[in-house]
Amino acid sequence: MSARVLMVQGCTSDAGKSALVTALCRWARRRGLSVAPFKPQNMALNAAVTVDGGEIGRAQAVQAQACGLDPHTDFNPVLLKPCSDTGAQVIVHGQPVGNIDAVRYHRYKPRAFEAVLASHARLVARHDAVIVEGAGSPAEINLREHDIANMGYAEAVDCPVLLVADIDRGGVFAHLVGTLALLSDSERARVGGFVINRFRGDIALLQPGLDWLARHTGKPVLGVLPFLQGLHLEAEDGLSTVRADAAAGAPSRLQVVVPALPRISNHTDLDALRAHPQVELHVVGPGRAPPPADLIVLPGSKAVRADLAWLRAQGWEPLIARHLRHGGKLLGICGGLQMLGRAVHDPLGIEGAAGSSAGLGWLALETTLEADKQLRNVRGLLQLAGADAAVPVHGYEIHCGRSEGAALDRPLLRFDDGREDGARSDDGQVLGCYLHGLFDAPQALDALLRWAGLRDVRPLDIHALREASIERLADVVEAHLDVALLSRLLGLEAPCEA
Repeated sequence: MSARVLMVQGCTSDAGKSALVTALCRWARRRGLSVAPFKPQNMALNAAVTVDGGEIGRAQAVQAQACGLDPHTDFNPVLLKPCSDTGAQVIVHGQPVGNIDAVRYHRYKPRAFEAVLASHARLVARHDAVIVEGAGSPAEINLREHDIANMGYAEAVDCPVLLVADIDRGGVFAHLVGTLALLSDSERARVGGFVINRFRGDIALLQPGLDWLARHTGKPVLGVLPFLQGLHLEAEDGLSTVRADAAAGAPSRLQVVVPALPRISNHTDLDALRAHPQVELHVVGPGRAPPPADLIVLPGSKAVRADLAWLRAQGWEPLIARHLRHGGKLLGICGGLQMLGRAVHDPLGIEGAAGSSAGLGWLALETTLEADKQLRNVRGLLQLAGADAAVPVHGYEIHCGRSEGAALDRPLLRFDDGREDGARSDDGQVLGCYLHGLFDAPQALDALLRWAGLRDVRPLDIHALREASIERLADVVEAHLDVALLSRLLGLEAPCEA
């Protein structure tokens, strides 16, 4: 028997599709189903390394956690990583196939759809249920031809669709009715109902609108989900605004500043800092003056040379020099490590026009971008000083740069496979490495916060926080959605007992 498939589509981007799919995955798992997440096509610069050696969007990695599974390339067979306003690196089954502009990608979609359907077939053969996330909106009529992300997929595999809309942004009934009106007859028929997301207030005041919506469209409203504060889930793309509450009795907080690079990637590296009650994280956009900092973090980038030029144009170079003169600490992760070196070379035009750029020069190394991308999940030891000289760390590598230079003789990390990574400056003020997820291991987070100047560090486990958020989402589904109708849409005779 093949798996039951249910798809969640949104009236808009950021309507809450990723969170709802995560919630439904955990809800189905609670009922004893073997369930897998699926997103046919994803556009995101936050990626996860999979057990089969590829990369997928981080939202699908979170959904895999909700299912009790390791991330796999079949969960997100087509990933688009923007490298300009009109082009992206196209990744199919976890491996890059090239940089393609929007027009060429539209012509490439039929081939990409073959990969989507191949992954779909494998998942439905292995699992009891597959919960699918759409992309953007199904009502983007300019993109209907060769659609593989929304109704094009749903029609091809003949699955029901839930349509979710965000009431917090306003116009929720117009969003739902308008989206439905722009669908074809067959697409409209497969919409099994609506979910309204991020509601605040008295549901009694909303009820007349819900009754009208059901009468007008002939579609049921499965429920209204409340606006949830404080969820700790990895963002698909946009920088998260979740902030930690200050620790009780903490006299001060470590001030951490991060430039919001135009092509910032894998900024989920910052989640543990954002969640820590003793850290004040400032993500500084263009035209804004950074506040005083204990630690500056240069994050990953999909276009290192372009983002390095942006840093200079925004005045960060003298600011970093002044920060270090006054005893501040500086950390670069992946692209940030490359920026801290003396030069970045891109002879093949991997991330833009071929050429070289001078780095910031705080570490004695140079980086050359190469065609082959390095993708690894790794474990090892963080190597700082004193009591923190050998602290467990884990994470993942996604990069096409190869760095060389004397700074690497003082590595920051030693992995279980014998490799070393990263660099430490002679004075210990500057660190850099390729490892994403550097702050996710609790002991490594503690050690790095102590290095940055925080005393009496309080422990934090970001994985446990994410797990608690997934459980909270599933609880909300149980409390606020029509689980009997959900069960029928998944082809179950009746709701299974938990």
